[in-house]
Amino acid sequence: MRYIIATILIVLGAMLVLENIGVASFNMGNAWFFIYPVIFVVLGIKWIIDRYRNRGGSWIFGSFFFIFGTLLLLDRFEVISFVFKDVFKLWPLLIVYFGFLFIGKSKGPNVIITSGGDKKSKSHYNGSIFTVGSHEYNQPNWKVEPMNLSNLAGDFYLDFSKAYIPEKEIPIKISALAGDVHLLIPENIDFRVHASVKAGDIDVVGRTADGINRSLQYETENYHMATRKLDLHLKLKAGSIRVDYV
Repeated sequence: MRYIIATILIVLGAMLVLENIGVASFNMGNAWFFIYPVIFVVLGIKWIIDRYRNRGGSWIFGSFFFIFGTLLLLDRFEVISFVFKDVFKLWPLLIVYFGFLFIGKSKGPNVIITSGGDKKSKSHYNGSIFTVGSHEYNQPNWKVEPMNLSNLAGDFYLDFSKAYIPEKEIPIKISALAGDVHLLIPENIDFRVHASVKAGDIDVVGRTADGINRSLQYETENYHMATRKLDLHLKLKAGSIRVDYV
């Protein structure tokens, strides 16, 4: 919220300065039509930066909002004609995004990896898809409970280093048609994960798989003996799955 407020103040101030020095003439009653495209651009940039700094975010949604906001601004300055309802004209971006997600380097088989390096047969988890939006769990001392998070499209960011994790096995299921999943897990917490993507990449504490129809399973060495542990099932049609130690 502070980014939105800051953006509104900066844009409003800049508009007033330009009008006062005679560089441009604005109808301040229509100022909002200039402000909200800038908000889209700023949010897009923020989400892209957060994604590459491993702080959540999304390059898909970030780039979309950046492009959408930029086109609206070009319309406001009469460079092109593009209004809010023209957002549907951007549907070809979905093809571009899927094109990037289909690019993969790994050609090897899907694998299951334990902490000792053993490989086993693969399996699948099927989830359901309901909504569009993002899920973030990064508040101090948030309580970890069994979850089943499903989205049509969106990002999932769970920081378990800030969480209260009870002494039990906790199942967590995440599924989406398109998006990014990023989990941060303390090194003293045991977990196992089944991650799969139809098109995209997977990185589980340094173990990777990317390309088409990829899946990867990983299990910490003491998982079965641990009393406090996470059982993770992560499934995307297109996107990126990342699990990091902190």
